[in-house]
Amino acid sequence: MTAAQNPLTPETVTLNTGSTFNLPTPERALAIGAHPDDVEFGCGGTLAKWANDGCVVNILVCTDGSKGTWDPNANVADLIATRQEEQRAAATTLGATGEVRFLGWPDGELQSTLEQRAQVANFIRKTRPTVLLGHDPWKRYRLHPDHRNAGWLTCDGLVAARDPKFFPEQDFPHHRPDWLLLWEADQPDHAEDVSGFFEAKHAALLAHQSQFESTMMATSADEMAQFKLNVKTKLTAAGKASGLEMAEVFKLIDDL
Repeated sequence: MTAAQNPLTPETVTLNTGSTFNLPTPERALAIGAHPDDVEFGCGGTLAKWANDGCVVNILVCTDGSKGTWDPNANVADLIATRQEEQRAAATTLGATGEVRFLGWPDGELQSTLEQRAQVANFIRKTRPTVLLGHDPWKRYRLHPDHRNAGWLTCDGLVAARDPKFFPEQDFPHHRPDWLLLWEADQPDHAEDVSGFFEAKHAALLAHQSQFESTMMATSADEMAQFKLNVKTKLTAAGKASGLEMAEVFKLIDDL
């Protein structure tokens, strides 16, 4: 997440008729986020649950996070290094045992071109996920271009990764995931029960200390307590819509 966005804005969650629940624990998962901390906001509880069951969780971050601050005097190189350290710490907190990779595109300038698509497809082929997770690029009224483009890269990268005639020069064979889960969907139709993994999700978010002011909107003890409540409230609202105590919801695409 980059500065001046609130991923915990209150919302009413409604699942589509015929929604599904709880995929089998995948052997491998790959979550693709635009910025450091996007994965934790979008699917941290789900990844923690799967990791706890033995899934190898990999994380791909598309940008360098270099604009994720409200301080105009912040040293960019230091911020990039800090955000990478925070992302790795968050992955460890979730129990992720796979790779954390950074494509390093400048924050706010991510494009969905063949060059980036090839990078995403190559990492999908390398990690061979059973489940791929990412931003929903079809979300209405999304302002941030990185989130839109990271979502397109997830979908377009999957198509390229699955078909052998795309980027045949790459070192890894083609790979087709079984499922694609898109978070932030306007019309979610799949829920993952994360009732036992709120604390893991929250702790992973707290690893992103550089984002307390700009994303979590929390610099005092009271504000940190409110942030924790906001995370819990969002999971609880999704759980209520799903008949669960807590849930993370997604658009599920299984015709891949």
